[in-house]
Amino acid sequence: MDDVTEELLQSAAWRKATRSGEAGDCIEVAPLGDGQVGLRDSDHPEKAPYIFSPSVWAAFIDGAKKGEFDF
Repeated sequence: MDDVTEELLQSAAWRKATRSGEAGDCIEVAPLGDGQVGLRDSDHPEKAPYIFSPSVWAAFIDGAKKGEFDF
């Protein structure tokens, strides 16, 4: 996985789900280039995000769409 710089993280187009709570409690995602995806807590955007490779992100999205993570 390529190195993700602080500058790239700060300029990333972070977005959160439209169904997030009124207080904004949610996670945010952003494309980071080369297919990588960042994931962070909207309450603590100053903390380092998790960075996922394209294949890991695709597997997660596929599983989420199939309900594999439903509680």
